[in-house]
Amino acid sequence: MKAAVLVGDGMADYPLPELGGRTPLEVARTPNMDLIAREGTGGLVRTIPDGMHPGSDVANLSVLGYDPKKYYTGRAPLEAASMGVELSEDEVAFRCNLVTVEDGIMADYSAGHISTEEARELISLLQRSLGSGDLRFHPGVSYRHLLVLRGGYEDLITTPPHDITGRPVEDYLPEGEGADFLVELMRASEEVLTNSELNRRRLAEGRKPANMIWPWGGGRTPKLPPFPLEGGVISAVDLVKGIGTLAGLEVFDVPGATGYLDTNYEGKASCALEILKDMDFVFLHVEAPDEAGHSGSLEDKIRAIEDFDEKVVGPLLEGIRKLGGRVLVLPDHRTPIPVRTHTPEPVPFAFWPGEVHIGAFSEGEAESGLRVREGYKLIEIFLR
Repeated sequence: MKAAVLVGDGMADYPLPELGGRTPLEVARTPNMDLIAREGTGGLVRTIPDGMHPGSDVANLSVLGYDPKKYYTGRAPLEAASMGVELSEDEVAFRCNLVTVEDGIMADYSAGHISTEEARELISLLQRSLGSGDLRFHPGVSYRHLLVLRGGYEDLITTPPHDITGRPVEDYLPEGEGADFLVELMRASEEVLTNSELNRRRLAEGRKPANMIWPWGGGRTPKLPPFPLEGGVISAVDLVKGIGTLAGLEVFDVPGATGYLDTNYEGKASCALEILKDMDFVFLHVEAPDEAGHSGSLEDKIRAIEDFDEKVVGPLLEGIRKLGGRVLVLPDHRTPIPVRTHTPEPVPFAFWPGEVHIGAFSEGEAESGLRVREGYKLIEIFLR
């Protein structure tokens, strides 16, 4: 059996007054997802267990069939696996954002979506200035990087920077044993980055400076059982690639896959169909709707949903039909425009073929369908 899971990150939302009480999914033109919902099985799935933070890490573990309460250790070790950074037993990895702080306020969690080339220059500078045998920086993509510390830092309480846009950073600094060291490191990074030639140039050009690191999501490497099918993962996001790597799936990189509205949708779909020629399973993740939700852009979110439906879901549905396989489509979590961050409510899903039909792919229509209260069980239902 051939099977595909298609994730439109953060597609689900709230009913919005500016849309007449409808959600972006209800307004967007999504004929392919609607067809899957009408002809297959649809419903609501809770990808975020009660009491857990509604992050993409927790949500995508659920979607791939891993109980987050059992396997989740933190976001950063998942990204480390994707980046090929091996952690020793006494090391903890943190996601290390390059951020913009202005007058003590989190002005931008991505430093203006800094380019990978510029970010690597700054991460190299930090490593030269602050790195040691017990502390090292690893460059990633755009604003997303890795900080590895030796010692017992896995129990620190940290906050994702995209959750505090426009708020005072002092209210959200790390807490717990070892927090003082991490806060001192953040302060030191501010001095190094602010005085860098690159950031002086960015300021002179009217661009946001990447003037501080923001560590969060720390943890040690989890041990995931192998995924039951041979398959591949397609994503522009290290987090998703890392989950795939730890699950024993092969990671495929697509040129032009950016994680934003300009991502190579067609290339991702084409790669997925190629994977299914030789393997039984593909997990395809698109980040663009989530980024639009974080930025609060309703227009961009509707556009991202429509592009996902037309350029990813459509070709995969056609290909799966020819192969006699199965396809599941869903967001991993909600990223509502009004709050500009992730929320834990159940999200709509639909898979084809199936028997529990709903009228369309949307939050409201999914209310009448199947309810999956433990999200990690959805993949078993789908594959069965």
